[in-house]
Amino acid sequence: MVVKVYISRTSGDMEIKSRQQAVLQILDSKKIIHEVIDIAEDDNKEQKEFMQKNATSIGATAMEPNPVHSLPPQIFNDGEYCGDYDEFEMANENKDLDRFLKLVPEEVEIHTSTAEMKISSNQQEEINDT
Repeated sequence: MVVKVYISRTSGDMEIKSRQQAVLQILDSKKIIHEVIDIAEDDNKEQKEFMQKNATSIGATAMEPNPVHSLPPQIFNDGEYCGDYDEFEMANENKDLDRFLKLVPEEVEIHTSTAEMKISSNQQEEINDT
């Protein structure tokens, strides 16, 4: 699994540039292996279309409050969408970056069968009786 950060090195929006730089600096500082994909490069046209099609957060900025397509930086783990800058920043602040980047498995829900609940209930009654 590879964390992929979609950026645009030719963006004229300083907020986008600042966001991109912050994401890359954080990933570097935490030694998280990642791939940078510059969607402004002609060779990355398919990657740009993939990002625009699969990113569900738009990454709006003050300069572009209602963009037509999702704005960089957008973060994926291979083909699975993680989120935009705001979601990345929130995960980092909450010390939840590994989960956000899908580097750890989602927590597994533990289901208890009816039989286990009855046994547990009976055990609790025995404890209460003593």
